[in-house]
Amino acid sequence: MGAYAAAYERSIADPTRFWGLAARDVRWLVPPDRVLDDGAPPFYRWFTGGELNTCDNALDRHVDEGRGEQAALVYDSPVTGTARTYSYRELTGLVARFAGALRALGVDRGDRVVIYLPMIPEAVVAMLACARLGAVHSVVFGGFAAKELAARVDDARPKVVVSASCGIEGTRVVPYKPLLDRALELASHKVDRCVIRQRPQLHADLVRPRDVEWDEAVAGAEPAGCVPVAATDPLYILYTSGTTGRPKGVVRDNGGHAVALRWSMENVYGVGPGDVFWAASDVGWVVGHSYIVYGPLLTGCTTVLYEGKPVGTPDAGAFWRVAEQHRVKALFAAPTALRAIRREDPDGLMLGRYDLSALDTLFLAGERLDPETYRWAARMLERPVIDHWWQTETGWPIAANPRGLEPLPVKPGSPSVPVPGYDVRVLAPDGSPLPPGEDGDIVIRLPLPPGTLPTLWQDDERFVESYLTRHPGHYLTGDGGHVDADGYLWVMGRTDDVINVAGHRLSTGAMEEVVAAHPAVAECAVIGVADPLKGQVPRAFVVLKSGAGPDPAELRDELVAMVREQVGPVASLKEVAVVPALPKTRSGKILRGVMRGIADGAEVVVPSTIEDPVVLDVLRPVLRPVPPPPAAP
Repeated sequence: MGAYAAAYERSIADPTRFWGLAARDVRWLVPPDRVLDDGAPPFYRWFTGGELNTCDNALDRHVDEGRGEQAALVYDSPVTGTARTYSYRELTGLVARFAGALRALGVDRGDRVVIYLPMIPEAVVAMLACARLGAVHSVVFGGFAAKELAARVDDARPKVVVSASCGIEGTRVVPYKPLLDRALELASHKVDRCVIRQRPQLHADLVRPRDVEWDEAVAGAEPAGCVPVAATDPLYILYTSGTTGRPKGVVRDNGGHAVALRWSMENVYGVGPGDVFWAASDVGWVVGHSYIVYGPLLTGCTTVLYEGKPVGTPDAGAFWRVAEQHRVKALFAAPTALRAIRREDPDGLMLGRYDLSALDTLFLAGERLDPETYRWAARMLERPVIDHWWQTETGWPIAANPRGLEPLPVKPGSPSVPVPGYDVRVLAPDGSPLPPGEDGDIVIRLPLPPGTLPTLWQDDERFVESYLTRHPGHYLTGDGGHVDADGYLWVMGRTDDVINVAGHRLSTGAMEEVVAAHPAVAECAVIGVADPLKGQVPRAFVVLKSGAGPDPAELRDELVAMVREQVGPVASLKEVAVVPALPKTRSGKILRGVMRGIADGAEVVVPSTIEDPVVLDVLRPVLRPVPPPPAAP
């Protein structure tokens, strides 16, 4: 039995022993009484009775153990031309000082703090300062619309909001303060104080005495020590993107989170103390929480905070420049970032300018990795490209190729195997298990492992209704797919993306895989739209590679033929539209549901997470063509 299979079997057969051993890598102030508390299912708790402090484990511990002068955080901002490195000792001092500033503003253990910041070092400092005090942070993606920010303020009810005068998107300066002011006007919960980081690119007007500048707040603050908290106390709330009405706040605890992330860094990502890890994401998303801030710092790595884009800041070589300059060992990005780079530089000419000898592995997650993008990246980089799959709710990978435990063969299109701790099943609608190769609901048998959501913020009932009702005893991921004969998981997309064509259930993900393989296609989306005869029919929307200009009619015929051959004639793909771009969230996920709603003529709420609303405006006539006016009599 290989190392992976043995570890996986132990984690499922005896989770208490498995995670009890993993917990030894965490510095406990009071050791836990129980590893797994299963006394009140479906609400499971990990490491009950234990006390620790997450900031202590992420910073102070490494200083105490001799890593004080090692680089902890590298800030790289091509949009401002700024780069700076912070040692563990320096970062600890900054965090302690800002924690003292928050305490002076009335923040105590259990209080909430909303963080509404761009990708600047202060975002990391503010998160860790909250953890240091035992306060609960809720990071809201910088630049979110005022209405969405207000909804999160009303749900979290923070004592303080930490923000900045502006963010920078490419070459565009985005004022944050007017959005914050409007959100606080809309919110029914009244925030006591706001801390504003003034950036050189834009000076914000403050509302005194509510608002205080960052530098003013820390100038007279006494550094704060680490406050012990229970392992089951919340560390943060993270609201799932694109919610309407009352947002859904995913809760993360302190103890299970620290244990799981520490274990994942070495066993999933294959990095350890002293290595440089770069997650090219945003602190507003779960990837930023887990693998820009907490995972690397809990492990004693150097983490990279990048304020820029994969292309345009300044070019398609941006990622490779950062990887070379900072000697990155493992890079984590979204497939959409690789597709953007591939679109601008299909032959990898930019990549050839940089020394990537330190880079061992490229990890991709956040959306389905189509095989063509995988093959391109693997061919260009000539090193392992690893797809893996997880969710905001889980906080760390559900399925992955465990590079530090036992590297496994790669199957393009699959995120590989379930990670130890996750008892992944594929079930039919009636709850019966499905055989290998047959698509169904991907679920995880309870209890979920440490680090996953124990509940939703102040809403246990919604937690059960949203995730635990459809298949009792299991967590519903909302994704569909299958497990093959080798135990590899194949995630074919959200359950909503399975369409019914004349009684045949078909995965749009399978069709996208075929369309994306065309040499002229940079990226694509296939959605199912209502059809009076067949119920639903697929429509494909494709973005072409830079310089590719095939005849649209010929391209359509080729793609229709490819889908017919590889998926089957029942797929009935007949409509293909070439578009300049696809509507996406800022985390890179294509808004297929919004596209489908527009195509069906439904009332659609466009989420504030959309990256560029103009793209959707351009697509509306293509998605739902306006009928020609009646002929004049």
